[in-house]
Amino acid sequence: MAAADSDMAVLTAEAQLKDIVQNLYNLIVQSYDHQGGKTQDAMKREVQSLIQNLVKLSRTAPAVYIDIPPEVTNYVENSRNPDIFTREFVETVQRMNQMLKGRSDALQMLQEQIAWQLTNVIPDLKDDVTKAVESTGGHMPASRTQLL
Repeated sequence: MAAADSDMAVLTAEAQLKDIVQNLYNLIVQSYDHQGGKTQDAMKREVQSLIQNLVKLSRTAPAVYIDIPPEVTNYVENSRNPDIFTREFVETVQRMNQMLKGRSDALQMLQEQIAWQLTNVIPDLKDDVTKAVESTGGHMPASRTQLL
């Protein structure tokens, strides 16, 4: 199925879901403010409209493909809020990013330390070491105080 067809199916299903929610809202309002026969007739029409919208949605649904991670499905099946999964996922990603940032900083400091030591021990390699460090996104420390 083409991406455009899938996108159109999703948009159609979304509009149908909005119609269903509106039907349900109308039924809630009518039941809350029930005024006899007129309200009863309006509620019958609203239920018929709801059924028609549900049928339309059931016909559209097979054309909609949305990849939902199994972890989210498990959360919902276990009567848990998927927003909790999202929050926990974001927190985990933030922790991982902080850890990777720390590793990246540590490796950069190690690179600078090794470069500084190499250029001090073998001054003839300074140009080659500088090229290697700069080609990997690092920078050469000018002095030992920059490393500390």
